[in-house]
Amino acid sequence: MVEVSKAMMKSRSASQQRDAVISGFPAVPAWFRHLFPYSKWGAEANAWITPTFFTWLVGPMEIEATEIEGVRQRSQVHIKRCRYLAESGCAGMCVNLCKSPTQDFFTNQLGMPLTMQPNFQNYSCNMIFGQRPPPLKEDEATGQSCLQECSSALQSAPKCHKLQ
Repeated sequence: MVEVSKAMMKSRSASQQRDAVISGFPAVPAWFRHLFPYSKWGAEANAWITPTFFTWLVGPMEIEATEIEGVRQRSQVHIKRCRYLAESGCAGMCVNLCKSPTQDFFTNQLGMPLTMQPNFQNYSCNMIFGQRPPPLKEDEATGQSCLQECSSALQSAPKCHKLQ
């Protein structure tokens, strides 16, 4: 998966990378959002099923409680060490090919707000179902510098060149 992602990044801008991933997600019919509008129960259900379907991709995870708009709920999934981020060692790959498209799909296509908070120091990540993500321009992950492990890192740049 990391090799495919690296190939997808070549000769594409950050927005083109995100668009390429989003175009691969299934189309969600409009009626779906009306039939299944956002709810605390839905956020918790998404958190509950995430470990079943995505452990193979990102590694071990656990469900945790969080607070969304003053309501305590068990809709946060803590990925202990994201296999995709750790194996790629690339902040741009994480943000452009995972975080941003996944947030967009859940929030805008499924109607389930999702914020993903990668930790670039220990490679963990929190997926918070029910929390609306910040606009991409304001998301602190888009200002991340290159990781030392990245094969194409520009250590002198204040921001990862793949996030431009």
